[in-house]
Amino acid sequence: MDNANIQEVLNTMVLTRLNHFHLPELLQLYEHFGSATAIVEHRHHLRDAVPNCPQRIVDSFKSFGEAFRRAETEMEYDLQHDILPLCITDNHYPQRLKECPDAPILLYYKGNANLNSARILSVVGTRHCTPYGQDVVRKLMIDLKRLCPNLLVVSGLAYGVDINAHREALNNNLPTIGVLAHGLDDLYPSAHRSTASEMLSCGGLLTEFMTMTQADKKNFVRRNRIIAGMADATLVIESADKGGGLITAKLARSYDREVFAVPGRANDRYSMGCNHLIRDHVAALVTDGTDLLKALGWEDEQKVRKARQEGVERQLFPNLTAEESVIVEALQQQNDQQINTLTVKTNLPVGQLTAQLFELEMKGVVRTMAGGIYHLIG
Repeated sequence: MDNANIQEVLNTMVLTRLNHFHLPELLQLYEHFGSATAIVEHRHHLRDAVPNCPQRIVDSFKSFGEAFRRAETEMEYDLQHDILPLCITDNHYPQRLKECPDAPILLYYKGNANLNSARILSVVGTRHCTPYGQDVVRKLMIDLKRLCPNLLVVSGLAYGVDINAHREALNNNLPTIGVLAHGLDDLYPSAHRSTASEMLSCGGLLTEFMTMTQADKKNFVRRNRIIAGMADATLVIESADKGGGLITAKLARSYDREVFAVPGRANDRYSMGCNHLIRDHVAALVTDGTDLLKALGWEDEQKVRKARQEGVERQLFPNLTAEESVIVEALQQQNDQQINTLTVKTNLPVGQLTAQLFELEMKGVVRTMAGGIYHLIG
């Protein structure tokens, strides 16, 4: 990172340190000033620029010096341990998460996966995964590898469904991200350390928490919104009638994301939550990878890959919808753009843009390159 970027990251760390539980207000300040550095530079006169700035935000800057020293310590640790701090304005920040009103303004990431992959699925559920749940996870990942090999799988690295999802993703060479409820200087539970280490070369670890942050109960609830917000859809595999998986599912629904659940027998304790999600129309019922891809409109991905392999010729921009034409025009003006740039150029929401880009891939008009870059063919 150059000096300007380092300064911006440090200032963003300061803001999260001072106002960790007031994210909507911080996001409003970001929208007004455009950067953490600008907010810090105006910290003594925030009310002049933003008259309705909450008093607690104004008062928080009385501890600026202490927070800045903590940020410097964090930056030094991150640089030494290959941890990448991602400000909300960074191109590598999960763009789907930015759509959420309570998105973290800073994330800490270690790994090699693209956090803006074209297909992202969150898999959650009970910490008491039964043999039935384990079998569902195993078969699902086999299906997804065959049907959607570019999928990124997200979960929370907890006991039960989470760790099974990560391990089966790895077994099928699907990249997988673990969202943590603490800093990247530790791992909870420690029993999953070897799996987490393996994920660094096929996925990664992500958190909003600085180092030296303990895995407190409230942090697990907070991290659930990241699991829900950074994905196209959330799948609940097993859950009791209360639990973190249900919280994640309801958060995903509040973000206008797709929610799915695997049904179980009516009297099974760890199927009750899934059955209730389906009954209450919070989640759609799925039983395997084919169901999931069909519901998400991803079922033709194999056809796309086969067409590319066979070199099927396409017409010049055939039968484009109005939205697809807008995307093509943006890529004609400047080819090879990431999705966050395209959403600005086309004025389309990230979720809608992602769906349209996939349609364009199916038509052979664009293709995805490394780093989540979209290339206009021809």
